[in-house]
Amino acid sequence: MDAKTLQARLLELIRRTSCELPPDVIRAVDKGWRREKPGTNAKYAFGVIRDNIKLAAGKSQPLCQDTGTIICDVARPDWVSERAFRAAFEKAVDEATRVGYLRQNSVDSITGRNSGNNLGPGSPVIHFHETTAKALTARLMLKGGGCENVGAQYSLPDTGLGAGRDLEGVRRCVLDAVNKAQGKGCGPGVLGVCIGGDRATGYVASKEALLRPLDDVHADPVLAKLERRLLDEANTLGIGPMGFGGATTLLGVKITARNRVPASYFVSVSYMCWAYRRDGFQLSAAGKIAKWLYD
Repeated sequence: MDAKTLQARLLELIRRTSCELPPDVIRAVDKGWRREKPGTNAKYAFGVIRDNIKLAAGKSQPLCQDTGTIICDVARPDWVSERAFRAAFEKAVDEATRVGYLRQNSVDSITGRNSGNNLGPGSPVIHFHETTAKALTARLMLKGGGCENVGAQYSLPDTGLGAGRDLEGVRRCVLDAVNKAQGKGCGPGVLGVCIGGDRATGYVASKEALLRPLDDVHADPVLAKLERRLLDEANTLGIGPMGFGGATTLLGVKITARNRVPASYFVSVSYMCWAYRRDGFQLSAAGKIAKWLYD
């Protein structure tokens, strides 16, 4: 596959991710809308969200004015190098910004200067993994600043929460994070949670958890049970969409775990807003998109 074809396929991945929510997310939003009582602020908020989803998809315009941090997870076969993929992806990001699929959203942290094309140190974020598969698999997530700001990390034990080094302690931390976020993360949100790891790997893994489909079930029955319980309990807090009150504070909870050293027990919580922008594809060496991962 030539570089221009790879760039074109990645540009389409960016467009879809920025402008079209995957079906699993739309189903969760519709379920939340049905759950809320007529005439309430929560019902109204969901109505605006649903209209937003339809308008953005119909016009190929971003779902949110904050197109967020660009995070791409790549399972790379031998036929494409990291250097070639990064070059094509950066060109696709530049083009996506120029045509309006992405907002000019990358700022130099020292000078405050906007790069104008979403490129710069650490932008975009690309995680590479080698694969023996013939196809390249790329998953893209656009994570807005509002939801990123209400992420949280806890070091257990936490005496203030009465949280020990066990799953009950994890549960207390996650619910505390949801309660503190209130409507500031553009809820209803989705949580990615990592149990363990260190401060850096825990946050990375918590974001990787957000790449799972909303309606899947964790392979570990213990964590599957904890995911269901946290979703149910968070939705009894009464925070609701945008913090307006209601029965739908979260759309989903996805948990993963990483080994830790005995001295540390971290719980890392990444919050994703209702504009749950992630998509992905499998791409053949000939440049054909063999499969969209969330359809």
